[in-house]
Amino acid sequence: MIVRVLVMTLLSAAVVGSAIGVVYARQESRQRFVELTRLTNERDDLNFEFGRLQIEQATWTENNRVEQIARVRLGMVSPTAAETVVIKR
Repeated sequence: MIVRVLVMTLLSAAVVGSAIGVVYARQESRQRFVELTRLTNERDDLNFEFGRLQIEQATWTENNRVEQIARVRLGMVSPTAAETVVIKR
């Protein structure tokens, strides 16, 4: 009889422990899923920002824009034919 009570107590403890483990695992799974969703959204936002910055960089480095800034801000001009020197090897 005592052995039977001891076995029932151990089995009950195992069932309760298993139930607590399942609840803990599900909670961890939910938390990880929320974190994954947050990180996925952050990745998407960063990819969008990166694409926008690439377009902006391409705009700022266009040849005509560089030439315009060189002429207006720096006062640069294209050399005339008389100022051009061609060196042959």
